[in-house]
Amino acid sequence: MTVRRRVAAGAVVALLALSACGSKTPDYQSIWSTGVTTPSASTSGSPSTEAPIPFSDYLERLGVRGEPVPSDKLTDITVTMPSPKGWQRYTDPSSAPGTVVIARNNTYPTATLVAFKLHGDFDVADAIKHANADATMSQNFTKLNESFADFDGFPSAMIEGSYDNAKGDRLHTYNRIVIPVTKTFQRYLVQLTVTSKADQAVADADDIQAIIDGFTVKVP
Repeated sequence: MTVRRRVAAGAVVALLALSACGSKTPDYQSIWSTGVTTPSASTSGSPSTEAPIPFSDYLERLGVRGEPVPSDKLTDITVTMPSPKGWQRYTDPSSAPGTVVIARNNTYPTATLVAFKLHGDFDVADAIKHANADATMSQNFTKLNESFADFDGFPSAMIEGSYDNAKGDRLHTYNRIVIPVTKTFQRYLVQLTVTSKADQAVADADDIQAIIDGFTVKVP
């Protein structure tokens, strides 16, 4: 099954893996209280300098496939996404199988978690440079922060910014892709996306920061 999934900052979804040191989660709350609109430089690593294409398309060209797995059905990795008080599970019929979505009052802010079991071989170090392409291709996207530092000991790409959705709403989004690998060299893709309306940014900051701080990807 080909991996393809629409998220708040664009149609990101993919596959990769490799292991290394963890990194500190960026301070998402600080972004909610600033009026900065100038894109910032990458905090770690180097993004691709090629013309961006959807990450799922890039991986498909490499022959990589993804099998969606509900996060509570994972047996060889453990993924944690906390649910702040007042947030509830939200059913989105357009979501890929196994997708977990939580929301407050069935609207923004939302948090989306997806996991894929990967099939196919590729250069992880090169592929991860393309992981943030979907966000940058979003309508009127303004980058606030970006990192290619490892997360919980695994390759990762993170991007934060704001964009306009199809309804004309200005949204803020945090998107992180992590590619863990098990002891048997089974690769996974785990993606967390947290999205809020721009005019709710300050009010939503504490809950959003709690989700980001509590998100973990572990291999027993």
